Amino acid sequence: MVYVGKPSTGSGEGDIFVEMPAQNDDRTNLIVRRGKTAFVMLNAFPYSSGHMLIAPYRAVAEPGDLSDEELLEIQKLCVAGIRWLKESHRPHGFNIGVNVGRAAGAGIPNHVHWHIVPRWEGDTNFMGAVGAVRVMPQSLQDAYDRIKEAADRDL
Repeated sequence: MVYVGKPSTGSGEGDIFVEMPAQNDDRTNLIVRRGKTAFVMLNAFPYSSGHMLIAPYRAVAEPGDLSDEELLEIQKLCVAGIRWLKESHRPHGFNIGVNVGRAAGAGIPNHVHWHIVPRWEGDTNFMGAVGAVRVMPQSLQDAYDRIKEAADRDL
């Protein structure tokens, strides 16, 4: 609840996408790769094993508020993230998306970020539909280690 309960003010206060990179503790904060304007981290509350987030360091609410440099780096990190997940987790496909605004499901509406969700054929079942439960076959640290290893080979 500490992670999801903090409101985002857009100022960086209570914003994990500002706070976590500033701590310089990438393993604890599940940060896989740092770029010049954006970074990749694992989602601490994933929809599936390997669910990654890509965010700019700068807190902005919408993709249109980003610079061309930020947009290009985010897209390059997205392509790289897919490559790392293909190597580390061998998914059958991906959901990639951005929730813009609270009404669209953005948990941190003042800091736009992309989701890369690896998917496998048959990975959805009655658990999510009936019990609002997610079954995770892998710990976050194991997912981090596997993806980080793939990312480090991809420098």
